[in-house]
Amino acid sequence: MRQTEPVEDRIRRLEAWDERQYMLNENYEVYEKQGEPVGAAALHYHNFYEIIYVMEGEFASLAEDKIHPLHRGDFLLLNRNVMHKYQPAEKKQDVSRRIILWVTDGMLERLGEGDTDLSACFHGESARVCHFPVYYEEMLRGFLLKLAMSRGPEGEPPGTKAAMDRGYLILFFTYLNMLCRGGEYFSTEELAGNPLVEQVSAYIDGHMEEAISLGQLAEQVHMSKYYFLRKFKEMTGVTVHAFLMDKRLIRACQYLREGRSITQVWQSCGFANYSSFLRNFRAAYGVAPGKYLEFYPEGAAPRPPVAFFRPLW
Repeated sequence: MRQTEPVEDRIRRLEAWDERQYMLNENYEVYEKQGEPVGAAALHYHNFYEIIYVMEGEFASLAEDKIHPLHRGDFLLLNRNVMHKYQPAEKKQDVSRRIILWVTDGMLERLGEGDTDLSACFHGESARVCHFPVYYEEMLRGFLLKLAMSRGPEGEPPGTKAAMDRGYLILFFTYLNMLCRGGEYFSTEELAGNPLVEQVSAYIDGHMEEAISLGQLAEQVHMSKYYFLRKFKEMTGVTVHAFLMDKRLIRACQYLREGRSITQVWQSCGFANYSSFLRNFRAAYGVAPGKYLEFYPEGAAPRPPVAFFRPLW
């Protein structure tokens, strides 16, 4: 009698130290991670949505300037182009086990077939934590685990797994949006702010068109320049310069999608000149600004090893 392979052995897994922040599939990806997620210890961002579901243990994420603590059964919903990272919490996450779902806006639009906005649950906030009644949690968990399977039922023809996944995604996001609509399941646990990141981020957002110096940022948080540099890197995993540059680039992409001219974009985002804008934009996305919308249409997944997902070192 043939032995059946345990379901757990067919779950896609990514090692906790793996730093990959781009999808291998151009539409969506689902996998499991276990243990302290040291591979996500530096701020990063990407142009697809992310959901983290905590199956066991605890987890915490710094999204923009807020720390979101997560417990077993919690769902963290991360919007696109949000700077975020794993936030250490005194070894409490060593036994953490979680499912991560990445999905593009384009995929959700196709699944909704124009009748339903399946991305609505992400709108309005950079990140939010949800905790649902047990029945709904278990149902959503089941859909995620089925999506995380590395292959479909044995003996089924090619294409069966993709068809089943499409159905699971529709069900998952239909129920998720229904549950999020009223807001009663959003976590009421008080979020911990990160004053340093909050002040720096707010100052950059308010002075995006200007040349911003290290001294100006250090002055905002009442620190010496060298202490500020060290403290910021310690808290975020990235340098101040990289943080500033990526905030400029995220805003530039937003303006390009709004139809602004390239000259308006680089001037509005604080670049000294077009050459500086072009050099940094190409380093991040692999294409010139004029080709951005062609290579990164709305909802498209990034093409590795080019960015949206590049770590902010």
